[in-house]
Amino acid sequence: MIAADSSTIIAYFDNLTGADVELFDAALSAGEIVLPPPVLSEIFSDAQMPAQHAALVQQLPLLEIFDGYWFRVGRSRATVLAKKRRARLPDALIAQSCIDHDVPLIKRDGDFDHFAAYCGLKLA
Repeated sequence: MIAADSSTIIAYFDNLTGADVELFDAALSAGEIVLPPPVLSEIFSDAQMPAQHAALVQQLPLLEIFDGYWFRVGRSRATVLAKKRRARLPDALIAQSCIDHDVPLIKRDGDFDHFAAYCGLKLA
């Protein structure tokens, strides 16, 4: 299993290139992609999303939210913020889903690097 951030999925839908898109495409073909629930929400926030994109995303399995998730999100975010690093709440939600399941995350930008450095997030 491997999780994907919304920025990678959007880049894939937009036919952009990059190592993240290639990894996503390969994992998608192999049936290995899972979504942190906040990614699903981010993707479906696009009111103009084509129906075929919506259909693909809806078929992907979601990571389960375990008891204590919200507490762990807060603690992980606090850990990153204490290091004077950026930790947006949506990124903390996504990172914690992956941490809880010990699933690496495919990402397009540096938003998750601090969660990897300080909280145990695995990056693909």
